Amino acid sequence: MTTLPPSSDERIVIENAAIATVDAADNEYTRGHVVIAGNRIESVGEGPAPQWLQGVVRRINAEGHLVTPGLVNTHHHFYQWITRGLAQDTILFDWLVALYPTWARIDDRLVHAAAQGSTAALLKSGCTTASDHHYVFPRDGGDILGAEIEAVAELGMRFTALRGSMDRSKKDGGLPPDHAVEETEAILIASEAAVDRYHDASFDSMLQIAIAPCSPFSVSTELMREAAVLARRKGVRLHTHGSETAEEEQFCKELFGMGPTDYFESTGWLGEDVWMAHCVHMNDSDIAKFAETGTGVAHCPSSNARLAAGIARVPDMLAAGVPVGLGVDGTASNESGELGTELRNALLINRLHGRPDALTGRKALRLGTMGGARVLGRQNEIGSIEVGKLADLALWKIDGVMHSSIADPVAALTFGALPPLTLLLVNGRPVVENGHLTTVNEDRIAKAAADAAKELTSRT
Repeated sequence: MTTLPPSSDERIVIENAAIATVDAADNEYTRGHVVIAGNRIESVGEGPAPQWLQGVVRRINAEGHLVTPGLVNTHHHFYQWITRGLAQDTILFDWLVALYPTWARIDDRLVHAAAQGSTAALLKSGCTTASDHHYVFPRDGGDILGAEIEAVAELGMRFTALRGSMDRSKKDGGLPPDHAVEETEAILIASEAAVDRYHDASFDSMLQIAIAPCSPFSVSTELMREAAVLARRKGVRLHTHGSETAEEEQFCKELFGMGPTDYFESTGWLGEDVWMAHCVHMNDSDIAKFAETGTGVAHCPSSNARLAAGIARVPDMLAAGVPVGLGVDGTASNESGELGTELRNALLINRLHGRPDALTGRKALRLGTMGGARVLGRQNEIGSIEVGKLADLALWKIDGVMHSSIADPVAALTFGALPPLTLLLVNGRPVVENGHLTTVNEDRIAKAAADAAKELTSRT
């Protein structure tokens, strides 16, 4: 058992639970405790909580539950919550061409409704930290980034907002329609303004900003290079899509004379402060470069399957030392919007090449927790249950009819159906109780999202 010295903070005590800490030693406890003081983990270990505790405001008998770190989502597009179920049977490029005209008509009010729907789905599936890649900024759309940030804050999730962008339209050889892109200089100015306005680098930050040009086929080389310079000058991270489909690889070779990874390297986009979404079509050399530079990967198994993009070589990436986390991706290509279900999907999809041990249940859980924390550069704050870390925790009920006969608690979570979520803490604050959001009215969010979807459809 490990503890911090007594403090004056109010405490929450969780006892009698199975605990998967996902720390460096993969410590697990069959009937243990976690003590939260304020927004920090104060104690974790086998058996009951320390007897000297004072200021206990809540004591939870977690018999029949598994406690894990809160899940970390490394890639998403929240605005797509209001365009789900469209272009159901297309590959990525055709899907984008079909949906860009609709997305180009969004505004800050619609994005607020969509972001609340996406955030609700994430929280209810055990996610405590998410990054969202927003890259569509119509000229008359209002304060889209601000609306998204406000929406997430109302629900209480820890958030990395990615100021995305596109400046390569159809007339320049890209995919987006001309009216859906911004000017390069305007993008750089807006990106720096977003960092200055919102980015909080403190240990317990609830909001950080990263700079995130959309993809090689929607962004100019000038923007890629200048965005990297800007991000490093401001001390924030970089994100984009990479090697998602075979068509993207061919696009890069035709336009740049090289594959995606070599192109990223040429523009300064490999490094410990960078992570890429998808990385499905990576050869041995690509994986080696990511490992050597510490470049991270957001693995999005459900979206990759939905768009028939392929299976990322996650086991090979992990073996090489590449940082890998899980991502939902936008809900127009992963309609569930849940991160918890990606644990099981990652586990199963990565075995389809005939390797039953390619990804274990515990490796899948690590992808969704510490893996994601490392990808976002927050591994010292979140991603594991360790003394001194932030109190972002999920309490899963595994003694019900769907899970009671699974002997291994971690297998119940990663191999079985997603268990009911009894409690989700973000920064020591309950944001989900018995499967329901605590900070907002779910019916209001559902109606607002449905109305926003109808309104956006009417605009096209």
